[in-house]
Amino acid sequence: MTLMKVANNGKRSQVPAFDNLFDRLFDMPSAFDLGAPLSRFKASVPAVNIKENDKNYLLELAVPGLKKEDFNISYENEHLVIASEKKSEAQEETDQVTRREFHYESFQRSFFLPEEKADIDNINAQYKDGILLVSIPKKEIQNKVKQITVG
Repeated sequence: MTLMKVANNGKRSQVPAFDNLFDRLFDMPSAFDLGAPLSRFKASVPAVNIKENDKNYLLELAVPGLKKEDFNISYENEHLVIASEKKSEAQEETDQVTRREFHYESFQRSFFLPEEKADIDNINAQYKDGILLVSIPKKEIQNKVKQITVG
């Protein structure tokens, strides 16, 4: 069974072979990377779990293969920014062949975090087994009660 694209007007395309060819063009392997898919070149953003308990907000980022020194965590303009940058280079030389490969990887995630809800001065981050855990203590919200007299 062959599925055909439906045009915006609800009719089937008159040239399904062309539509299929056009769609496959963007899924083709790169000629410069010996058959690896183009998706290899897309930037990766780590998955994040956001949790909340009575005392903290918790962020868990899945970032395997990094070191704790690779992270830069900052707070600016009510945004917690978690970024990382890693460069690596491998070089192999023999009598007949020289091979050199390099790799660059980076990401940046930003989370809106208002100062009135979080204790910015006591944010804590730990990296273990490929998981970056950021703990953000909550500020105690004091309900202000004001008595208003009727005049």
